[in-house]
Amino acid sequence: MASSGPAPIVSLRGVGKVFGNGLRALDGLDLDVREGEFLSLLGPSGCGKSTALRIIAGLSEPSQGTVTWRDGADARRGIGFVFQEPTLMPWTTVFGNVFLPLKLAGADRAAAAPRIMETLSRVGLTDFAEAYPRELSGGMRMRVSIARALVTAPRILLMDEPFAALDEITRFKLNDDLVSLWRELRMTVVFVTHSGFESVFLSSRIVVMTPRPGRVSNELVIDTPNRDAKFRTSAEYAGYCRVTSEALHAAMGAGAAA
Repeated sequence: MASSGPAPIVSLRGVGKVFGNGLRALDGLDLDVREGEFLSLLGPSGCGKSTALRIIAGLSEPSQGTVTWRDGADARRGIGFVFQEPTLMPWTTVFGNVFLPLKLAGADRAAAAPRIMETLSRVGLTDFAEAYPRELSGGMRMRVSIARALVTAPRILLMDEPFAALDEITRFKLNDDLVSLWRELRMTVVFVTHSGFESVFLSSRIVVMTPRPGRVSNELVIDTPNRDAKFRTSAEYAGYCRVTSEALHAAMGAGAAA
């Protein structure tokens, strides 16, 4: 479903994905990602959300349909990707893990140090630069993963259910911090989740997807300036969650009928 707003950075039209085993993950997916928005892809497990994210990133090619970048295919170089698991290198420090994408781009470690430390400061890990992944909690390891994605100053940050395995308190804290980073850095975020509550708190726009094969069922705009602890307990938040839950249930019904 289309809606008004800034011109899309990237557009998917009629995108389908069939894997080698015959599994059809996506079918006729139309999706726009707009400059500066926080877009959540919401749907049940297995609906193709992560597949859509990987297609945007160029990690997977669609079986049909088109992916069009406003500034050409080279715009994909401005992507940061945060996976569901932190996937940190256990043999090096937090600093070394965050340095990795810069190292692969040919950067000098000493020259990159100020940027790395600034990024660690943004995610609250300044004092853990020389710690190893095994010494960190699950939430802290995810912060390292986010820092590693942010250190290249990406134009678009893609996040594949990064907080799904964390406890509720840690998840709330990371949600708070992610909203702050989005606003501070003015970046575009595409966030995959199966939690309606999380999507309402984080998003400026939610795309609700049907069960596999995934396609867009509905689109919701979350128009609020308040994204803090008070918002979570407000009538406004409860109202948005109710509408989102209803849209998700409708998408499930649409998928069953397809």
